[in-house]
Amino acid sequence: MKNNYLLVHGSFGSPFVNWFPYLRKEIEDRGLEVYTPDFPTGVGYQNYTNWSNLLKCYLAAGIINENTIIYGHSIAPVFICKFLIENKVKVKRLVFVCGFNNYFGINEEYDTVNGSMYLDNLSDIKNYCDDIVCYYTENDPYVKYEKEKEFADTITNNQIVIKDGGHLNSESGYTEFNELIKHL
Repeated sequence: MKNNYLLVHGSFGSPFVNWFPYLRKEIEDRGLEVYTPDFPTGVGYQNYTNWSNLLKCYLAAGIINENTIIYGHSIAPVFICKFLIENKVKVKRLVFVCGFNNYFGINEEYDTVNGSMYLDNLSDIKNYCDDIVCYYTENDPYVKYEKEKEFADTITNNQIVIKDGGHLNSESGYTEFNELIKHL
């Protein structure tokens, strides 16, 4: 069975911003199967239950399986971990960008929508994926470096710190992210 790909955006995001359109095109240009769910965002809409219900549709359709490679940005990495652990689903690879867990202090709206995504048993993700890579930066304007490093340290030794990368989003100049291609 061929690999398939799932790209998961962050809080107040969409599959049409940052490096997601670039990565989707790169995957499609290789004739590979890629999915970019558009999760509900905004206070009152973005929460673990709503995001999980959407992802369960992909799981029920057989799209998320041991041949799936998932890319996630910002809040998405911890959401993906929580989802895979709760649903006991193994995947092939996880590529996380600026992931964090149990971090409050961005602002009230972000803290509200992010809070339900956090989990206490983050290291359990290693039971559901053997190949995890984390990208993060030392100057993220939203999430402290220590929180991104702590997240990565908990789940993998495969870490890449991008110098002056900001939040590795379009605001930081990341409408393309060539490094991610090597994990296809």
